[in-house]
Amino acid sequence: MNTMKEMVKKDSDLREEGLQVEEIDEKNKSELAALIKTIAVAFGVTLFLNSAVLVNAMVPSSSMEGTLYPGDRFFGNRLAYQNDGPERFDIIVFKYPDDESLMYVKRVIGLPGERIEIIDGKVYVDGNGEPLNDSFIKEPMIGSFGPYEVPEDSYFVLGDNRNNSNDSRRWKHTFVRRDQILGKGVVIYWPLKHMKLLN
Repeated sequence: MNTMKEMVKKDSDLREEGLQVEEIDEKNKSELAALIKTIAVAFGVTLFLNSAVLVNAMVPSSSMEGTLYPGDRFFGNRLAYQNDGPERFDIIVFKYPDDESLMYVKRVIGLPGERIEIIDGKVYVDGNGEPLNDSFIKEPMIGSFGPYEVPEDSYFVLGDNRNNSNDSRRWKHTFVRRDQILGKGVVIYWPLKHMKLLN
C-alpha cells in the first residue's frame, strides 16, 4: 500500500518537474524574443542616426593635420545646415566635387559670392588688405593662388595642413556645392587621446 502511494507521489513529482521545465523553456523563449527585439530596435536606431542625423567618418590622410589626424574618427551633424549654410572656418564633410563617390573633410574658407585670393601663403577675401586668421593651420602656407570667384550656393575649402592638402586650389571642380555637403564636423571620438569638439 505504501509502495503504491510512493509511486503515485513520484509520478506526481515527475509531472510537476516536467511542468517546471516547460515553464522555464517558455520563459527562456520569451527572454530570447525580447533580446532579439531589443537588438533589432538598437540596429534600426543606429541606421537611422547614421543616415539621417550623423555622419560617422574616419580621416584617411594628413590634409587636416593640426586639427584632425590620420585614423581619427569623428561625427558630423547632418542637420547643421538645414536652415543656414556653413560659416567661415566650419569643418565640413562633403562629397568630393571631382568624384562624388568619395567623402572629404576640409575647412570652409570662402563663402558664396566672395572673391578669394591667396598671396604669399595668406588668404584675402574681397580684396580686403587684412588676411584671414590662420592660427589653426599646421604650418605657414607656401605659394600664391587665385583669385577665385565663389559661385552662389558654393564654398571654397582648404585643408589645415595647407602645404599637403588636395583642396579647392587643386580640383577640376574648384568649389563645393551646398548640396554636396553631408554635415558639419562636431566631435572627434576616437582615439580617446584626440577626443575634442571641432570648431
